[in-house]
Amino acid sequence: MNILEQRRPVPTALPGVAHVTWAGAADGLEQISVWRQDLAPGTATPPHRHDCDEVVMCLGGCGELQVDGERLPFASGAILVLPKGQVHQIFSIGPAPLETLAVLGRTPVPTCLPDGAALPLPWRS
Repeated sequence: MNILEQRRPVPTALPGVAHVTWAGAADGLEQISVWRQDLAPGTATPPHRHDCDEVVMCLGGCGELQVDGERLPFASGAILVLPKGQVHQIFSIGPAPLETLAVLGRTPVPTCLPDGAALPLPWRS
């Protein structure tokens, strides 16, 4: 059992994406990862997929989720449910950063581009 501090996201090599892993394999977990991210206005994650389920909670700001060629708007309080293997991309569309908290069903979290090529993440997962 651990009690961890909720650190703030820090800028990453992905433009406009600030990230911190709140909990994962390095903290003794074997099955889940917890990520906190901020996306700057006008930026997006790369299109990608994971080999696990993902639940993303919108803590602030507003965004759009792109899945299967459709863009779905969401705002603070929304919960995005992303089944294992679903290609998705998250856009920050408002004037303020999009603030999210994600729980992923693996640790570390394998992440791939839509074509299946590995997408190396610039943070511990």
